[in-house]
Amino acid sequence: MNNQEQSIFQIISASGDSRGAAFEALRLARKGEFQLAEAKMKAAKDKSLVAHEEQTTLIRKEINGEGTELSLLMIHAQDHLMTSLLARDLIEEMIDMLKELKGEER
Repeated sequence: MNNQEQSIFQIISASGDSRGAAFEALRLARKGEFQLAEAKMKAAKDKSLVAHEEQTTLIRKEINGEGTELSLLMIHAQDHLMTSLLARDLIEEMIDMLKELKGEER
């Protein structure tokens, strides 16, 4: 496996972990366990950062003339990253709504 493929798999893995942590946070928030939910959301954000850093590395290499091979795997990684970011943002809003409904501070 070459370096680009390793970066792509890192994006896929970290994005999946981020999305999973965000959905776990939502499940915890629905039970009223907001402190645990916040910890899971922090984990989701940390994993998103890992994925984003890998993406930035690939972009930087391409800008510097180090060709990036466009592949179905690369497109798949980008899809995972973007959907995990969207899910995380929406779940964060949903948790805030649950807090409001339960009279919790944001």
